Amino acid sequence: MLEQIKDTAEFLKARGIKDPEAGIVLGTGLGGLTANFSNSLEIDYSEIPNFPISTVEGHEGKLIIGDFGGKRIVAMKGRFHYYEGYTSGQLELPIRVLNYLGIRYLFLSNAAGGVNPEFRIGDIMIITDHINLMPNPLIGWNDDRIGPRFPDMSVSYDKTLIEKALSIAANKGIRVMKGVYLATTGPTFETPAEYKYFRTIGADSVGMSTVPEVIVARHMGLPCFAVSIITDLGVEGKIGYTTHESVQREAEKTEARMTAIMTELISSI
Repeated sequence: MLEQIKDTAEFLKARGIKDPEAGIVLGTGLGGLTANFSNSLEIDYSEIPNFPISTVEGHEGKLIIGDFGGKRIVAMKGRFHYYEGYTSGQLELPIRVLNYLGIRYLFLSNAAGGVNPEFRIGDIMIITDHINLMPNPLIGWNDDRIGPRFPDMSVSYDKTLIEKALSIAANKGIRVMKGVYLATTGPTFETPAEYKYFRTIGADSVGMSTVPEVIVARHMGLPCFAVSIITDLGVEGKIGYTTHESVQREAEKTEARMTAIMTELISSI
């Protein structure tokens, strides 16, 4: 694994993906944030050795580096999901490559269903913790050169970045919520009984990504900050018919507010 990580990182450096201060993983309907990059360079995932290919609509499958929030940032415009059939090694490699490119922070976004009855469609939820109902990406042989066998997850999401984001949102008059994100495999959207169960065990939102990436990042000691865009509701009496297209549409409506918060937050690191 380490050899693959280094080979991929060296390839990207040779192509001009150099010296990023932070990485961003952009979820469904949120790839437009990279339109705010300047002095940018992009590479299709298909050109990158050892990288998986993004197969989901709304995930363009490009690695982009550019100036954003006054910092040099590398962004994954499209992520990879367990439900696409990739192995744990394939799913974790891109995050490890970002680390070996030199990022000091990892920022993540996703589209999610809200199971907290106080949430509304279009809300931005800052993730404070998670519940993982997916296979753990660290199962298997551990390379101690990359990270410890038993990494601590007591602070999965950086508290300082969370407080900064809350302050930025308040100053901009942007409604934000805080909560626990639950990750399930997908690709089916949840049943009403599953939504009820997830709420019962402590979730505020539910989705099909992000947590494996955070686990891998924390394995390497990378601080993480993540947000969910609430694109549908899993609350009794408010559950509607959900499609991938409807999720994309709602995420895109919220993108400008998320970008405003991310821009100022990243400039503060």
